[in-house]
Amino acid sequence: MAEFTAKDVAELRKQTGCGMMDCKNALKEAEGDFEAAVKILREKGMAATAKKAGRIAAEGLVDVMTIGNVTAIAEVNSETDFVAKNEVFQNFVKSILKTIIENKPADVDALLACKMADSEATVADSLAEHTYKIGEKLSIRRFNIVEGTVSTYIHGMGVTGVIISFDTDVADKEGFAEFAKNIALQVAAAEVAVRYLDRESVPASVLAEEKEILISQMKQDPKMANKPQQVLEKIVEGRLGKFYEANCLLEQAYVKEDSLTVAQYVAQTAKELGGSIKVKGYIRYDKGEGLQKREEDFAAEIEKMVNKG
Repeated sequence: MAEFTAKDVAELRKQTGCGMMDCKNALKEAEGDFEAAVKILREKGMAATAKKAGRIAAEGLVDVMTIGNVTAIAEVNSETDFVAKNEVFQNFVKSILKTIIENKPADVDALLACKMADSEATVADSLAEHTYKIGEKLSIRRFNIVEGTVSTYIHGMGVTGVIISFDTDVADKEGFAEFAKNIALQVAAAEVAVRYLDRESVPASVLAEEKEILISQMKQDPKMANKPQQVLEKIVEGRLGKFYEANCLLEQAYVKEDSLTVAQYVAQTAKELGGSIKVKGYIRYDKGEGLQKREEDFAAEIEKMVNKG
């Protein structure tokens, strides 16, 4: 007969986050050996992870963390949006961000091999453990690391995350923090993530394709069809302004004062603060962007459970 107490079960539950009956059964199987029970639960967690591997994880959250002059953004996915409200999951994501900042891994595979911040477990082991603990497939989808002066913004409990990086000599001036936050809000507020930073960032191939489309459209217009090619090309150059406004951050109308472009707002702020400000780049993550969403008929699921009973 296995020798263990209710206190042992409670302690095992505290250490592993597993259910009370799972802990009791693990201690029984391990004949009261606490460390062996932990191993059993870990092994079962790995098995549970394997069973969940084929499921769709397109929910979860995006989060950002800054330590010193290093900032990381990451998207960690789950199967349902309820998990984003789970404190265990939220703390797990923060630990992942801390691990990213401390180790600066090259990609997700390299991150999974790292030891978790403040832990001896690898990120891969911790991911498996949390998959078992939370009861859903979890996956680390992507991350980025930015060094230097930045502004960050998280919208809607991790629905959208933004990092804006700056090259400036006025970061310590009063007013810069508010300005920088406004640029982050600009990026987060767009219905669709902007594609380029400025006109110079647009690839020549993209511009050539856009010009071709515009010329083709004009040739189909009876009023424009007979105009010489060079005239059409001049008209196209003018119309490209709309393309830049829609696709380049610095060409957009500033959301808080649409009489200004973002570039004009940057220049105006630099002048007011008596220095220089350059927006070096931006990152925007939208949770689940491009992933297949899990679709469930909850009424059918409940009926299925009732019939099973």
